[in-house]
Amino acid sequence: MERPISRRSFLKKSAIVLGTVAVCDFKGIGSVVAAPENRSQVFFTKDISVNGLLKIYSKINQGVTGKIGIKLHSGEPHGPNLLPIELSKGLQQHIPNSTIVECNVLYPSPRKTTKEHLETLKINGFDFCPVDIMDTDGNATFPIPGMREFFDAWLDPSLTERPFTPGVHLTEVAVGKSLLNYDSLLVYTHFKGHTSGGFGGSLKNIAIGCASGQVGKRQIHGEGWSKGPLFLERMVEAGKGITGHFGPHITYVNVLKNISVDCDCNPHGAKPTCDDIGILGSTDILAIDKASVDLVYALPEGQRRDIVERIESRSGLHQLEYMKILNMGNDQYELITL
Repeated sequence: MERPISRRSFLKKSAIVLGTVAVCDFKGIGSVVAAPENRSQVFFTKDISVNGLLKIYSKINQGVTGKIGIKLHSGEPHGPNLLPIELSKGLQQHIPNSTIVECNVLYPSPRKTTKEHLETLKINGFDFCPVDIMDTDGNATFPIPGMREFFDAWLDPSLTERPFTPGVHLTEVAVGKSLLNYDSLLVYTHFKGHTSGGFGGSLKNIAIGCASGQVGKRQIHGEGWSKGPLFLERMVEAGKGITGHFGPHITYVNVLKNISVDCDCNPHGAKPTCDDIGILGSTDILAIDKASVDLVYALPEGQRRDIVERIESRSGLHQLEYMKILNMGNDQYELITL
């Protein structure tokens, strides 16, 4: 059984692991050793409204061009903690040439088939714009940049510590085939807890959310729907495949409202026990998920207890640690309040 990772041990372990990485030079991932000269910008507002959302989006949409996919989580029918549909609608209406994009799920759910998934989207109010279930016509395989070189660099049996968990890892990931039709991706995320990941932020939204239902999600979850660091590392690896594909044409919004310990994939999700916080936006996936976690930890102890327990009992902070190891972003950020 995996031991939970607390925030204190996460910070300590990150320093140790990154020190280990420093002794090995490999191509494709990039340097994760030197402290960043500049902090990434993360924009924040307490105004959880269409107006607040559009203010955030205006600060992070420089690379959003061409045909745009809006990746969100459709949720189970009538999910108790879904974000207000007015937010999604108000945002989409200000983004020309945009389509809501999703993939089918692997577990038993109305969202397991395209027909029922589309019906679920209608039930939950997503009937105001085009919707694309991206794995309807199968899969596309995305290579994960630099991962083969990364793993090859650690083949030396004399190395006793490695910056990843032993087991099956990913060097490619199967995504919904029609993801290839989009020039840019806006990752619109309901930040909340998650039964396997500890928390679901932008990383989870693109990693599992863009993975095809019958192939990609099996690659990430592995045999027996494992939890813990190995699962989280595969999730991060899959996310790197998505960010690598879109390059500068992907951006992120996290809405910290209705912060249940459960994901919207749970039709009976627990009632939130903390206040709403606000909306974050960034072009840096690590920075926005780190800032979201930091804001949760900054809540009064009585409010943060349940969500922090969910995060730490699932080793959820390892998402941030491994994203840093794979050089997916910057964990040093400037929080800019609008």
